[in-house]
Amino acid sequence: MAPAAAEGEKGSPIVVGLLVVGNTIILLSGLALFAETVWVTADQYRVYPLMGVSGKDDVVAGAWIAIFCGFSFFAVASFGVGAALCCRRSMILMYLVLMLIIYIFECASCITSYTHRDYMVSNPSLITKQMLTFYSANTDQGQELTRLWDRMMIEQECCGTSGPMDWVNYTSTFRAATLEAVFPWPPLCCRRTGNFIPLNEEGCRVGHVDYLFIKGCFEHISHAINSYTWGISWFGFSILMWTLPVMLIAMYLYTTL
Repeated sequence: MAPAAAEGEKGSPIVVGLLVVGNTIILLSGLALFAETVWVTADQYRVYPLMGVSGKDDVVAGAWIAIFCGFSFFAVASFGVGAALCCRRSMILMYLVLMLIIYIFECASCITSYTHRDYMVSNPSLITKQMLTFYSANTDQGQELTRLWDRMMIEQECCGTSGPMDWVNYTSTFRAATLEAVFPWPPLCCRRTGNFIPLNEEGCRVGHVDYLFIKGCFEHISHAINSYTWGISWFGFSILMWTLPVMLIAMYLYTTL
């Protein structure tokens, strides 16, 4: 018991206090990161099929890594509070090793999500190409993307990526199935009543702004992907920036014990 007591007296109360406060913030931030990334994986905006078709769905992979890291931050930071209060070298060393592993995984999560987000958000032509290729296509991906665009155009009151002229200016699977004289854009681009009945189908067909959604959907898509990325990358990065000095304090305490 004497060696343990002597070991406990070596830690500076100020350093121990800083370590306890720092780890308390980390464990609370870890819970917040866990909850936020669970929301991301639930895909509330339902845009994951767009990223999946492009092969840039690693935003989702980053979210799953962040879920693991968020829970791990909570667990290891809780252990770090106990290690600081006990002032035992073995516990501090274990805390540092575990936190370093989590730190590396969280770095990977932040980098993965941000780089794949940048590819999607900075490239509206990619979204347009996907829409023109898969909308109305008689394939599994086509049916999934068609449902996504139909829901988006109705809920967000938008049409196409940059506007209804996307369907006129470019060739598409939809145009191959529906002549421009019949309907130049999908009927769900038409403004509707509360019962989802077109206000004026003929006015929509000729492009009257009172009966046609003229806003593009890319703003909604980029907002959704940016929201997911903020939750995974920027919030995760802020936790990393806080965790680094806390780990340095733990290293200092380890060397003084």
